[in-house]
Amino acid sequence: MKTLLTLLKTNDGITPLIARLTLGLVMFPHGAQKVFGWFGGYGFSATMNSFTGQMHIPALFAFLAIAAEFAGSLGLITGFLSRVAALGIAVNMLAAMLMVHAPHGFFMNWAGNQKGEGFEYHLLAFGLALVVIISGGGKWSVDRLLAGRLEVQPVKHD
Repeated sequence: MKTLLTLLKTNDGITPLIARLTLGLVMFPHGAQKVFGWFGGYGFSATMNSFTGQMHIPALFAFLAIAAEFAGSLGLITGFLSRVAALGIAVNMLAAMLMVHAPHGFFMNWAGNQKGEGFEYHLLAFGLALVVIISGGGKWSVDRLLAGRLEVQPVKHD
């Protein structure tokens, strides 16, 4: 119970709220592209096939990457298991930076004059995720509500 409380405990600050909502709202469309094909995405099967077939990512890691973006974004938006959601996204962004985007340099391909996208977006997402991992979900999070309830519960001894 103490471990769960440590995971959920957060302050009532606005800084983690801003980081949590920004990251969740930015990641949601990316996750929805991969799961449902929304926002011009290809959906779950095609994304899994691309990750495993073209990028040679093991199926478990491909699934975890998709889950981190979709379920993680929902967790961040609601503030439910914020640190876990942020950790999933942080790992996902770090892997994307190192495995895919680093060879293309720092900058995004705004002008369309390079072969791929740089890693600046992924670095921003990684930084926001670190804020949530360190600070928790902050104001208006389910985590804060649950932690408050766990703290007032008397410990029963048998």
